[in-house]
Amino acid sequence: MTKSELIAQLAQENPHLRQPDIEAIVATIFDEIIAALARGDRVELRGFGAFSAKQRDARTGRNPRTGAAVAVDGKAVPYFKPGKELRERVNGGAPQPTRATPKETARPAVRAGAKVA
Repeated sequence: MTKSELIAQLAQENPHLRQPDIEAIVATIFDEIIAALARGDRVELRGFGAFSAKQRDARTGRNPRTGAAVAVDGKAVPYFKPGKELRERVNGGAPQPTRATPKETARPAVRAGAKVA
């Protein structure tokens, strides 16, 4: 799935949102993940996975055409570790959860003076 296919799928599933708004949301999420990795931060999305940057040390490489030794600088490379729920769903082990409606996820109202457990 490409980024444009993801946007089209989200637009189809959420007809109340405009496509330009969905494009902005998707771009913002990706930009924030990239910015966090560039700062050296780790991005964890529970149930999905964690993005981090791993540091590779400097080394001596070889030019494949000439065989000459080439110095390769150290660098940070992006790394993704899938979460447990993602691994289970990809392997068919866990049923897909249904989307909760806002009413189902709302907290119950608490009366004034009532004890909260």
